[in-house]
Amino acid sequence: MPERSITVNGQTWRVAPSGYVTQYDRDEFGLIFTRLTPSREVRVTRYSPVGARSREQSFAELSDADLLRLFAESQPSATSPEAHYAG
Repeated sequence: MPERSITVNGQTWRVAPSGYVTQYDRDEFGLIFTRLTPSREVRVTRYSPVGARSREQSFAELSDADLLRLFAESQPSATSPEAHYAG
């Protein structure tokens, strides 16, 4: 899976498609945000692609500003099946 990085409040987060398939198939994709330092934290969100309907292509089409907006909407991993409800 492709991966990108963004910086939020001076901390680096890795971003990747979750690979989790919802009932909406190609109309909704999940993203996993992972921060490794100072301690590991995982956050998850979903988005509806605007252009391409493949997971990897739609992820590549997201701008850094889009990723920051999606991060702001993300939830802790304990609330998400994409992260196996890990907290």
